[in-house]
Amino acid sequence: MSHSTVPRSGAEAGTPVKTPVASADATGTRKERGSGKLGFRHRFRRDRALILMTVPAVVLVLVFNYLPILGNVVAFQDYDPYISDNGIVSILNSPFVGMENFQRIFEDSAFWNAVENTLVLFLVQLVLFFPIPVLLALLINSVVRPRVRAVAQAVLYLPHFFSWVLVIAVFQQMFGGAGMLSQLLRQHGYDGLDIMTDPNTFPFLITAQSVWKDAGWGIIVFLAALASVPTDLYEAAAMDGAGRWRRMWHVTLPALRPVIALLLVLRVGDALTVGFEQILLQRDGVGTDAGEVLDTFVWWNGVRNQDFGYAAAAGLIKGVVSIGLVLTANKVAHLMGEQGVYKK
Repeated sequence: MSHSTVPRSGAEAGTPVKTPVASADATGTRKERGSGKLGFRHRFRRDRALILMTVPAVVLVLVFNYLPILGNVVAFQDYDPYISDNGIVSILNSPFVGMENFQRIFEDSAFWNAVENTLVLFLVQLVLFFPIPVLLALLINSVVRPRVRAVAQAVLYLPHFFSWVLVIAVFQQMFGGAGMLSQLLRQHGYDGLDIMTDPNTFPFLITAQSVWKDAGWGIIVFLAALASVPTDLYEAAAMDGAGRWRRMWHVTLPALRPVIALLLVLRVGDALTVGFEQILLQRDGVGTDAGEVLDTFVWWNGVRNQDFGYAAAAGLIKGVVSIGLVLTANKVAHLMGEQGVYKK
């Protein structure tokens, strides 16, 4: 009997053939040896409980955040909600006008005035308001006695739970034309001072109200970041002769840097959103030249003037610009070595 000298397979030639062998990890989940990756079916079985827990949140986000995005089509229409009781039927039967609403916006001086006021308020709040929660967190973190620290946190948190109506009423009683400050000045022979209706000080008034209401709440994130800093770093710095200020500069602030970068990126993304309710309550007091911002501009034209297509176009422009600001700020954070909102 003759045998062929040419092997028909690698196995016959004695060459070992590597085949994926299924193995089980410590949790009993099977995976292919060498690949280190689990199949979709196995990953779904492993994480099905977590997936089921997130389904309600995903549904809520889709229904209330992403599904309404389809309504932006009215920005390209002369939308009339009174055509039908059904909003979808009204959208389908409203005439399409193309880019006419956007052309009107770019030619509207009131729109550019709202953009200017919005950017001014954002810059003032970025410079005067954004650093305050960081400074308050550092101050509270330096307090040694836990009871004093708890009382300070409670006092700073409390105004966050006040409504804007109450906050503005408090400021009116203090800085209005008949407020405590004006009465004190009149008692000493000076003219009264009405800061609440002064267009020149309106950006600083808005910032002061935001600081009083929300600065205490904003320190929560920074205190959480400070709590995660290992005490060994402070002990090592103290052994090297670093004082309190040098430990704060070389240990505390670097620990806060990723959180500061993340919140700064998010704050830049909200540059065109500077507080609708707060400004709407004071808009008439200072006039539209100083008190009109993009949010109130959209509300006034859409709700009060019933020009829904025009207001939707303004809101769409605001949304697109905000997305661009987030992406730009996140890119800057990456260039600075920080993670930002998402990794590269």
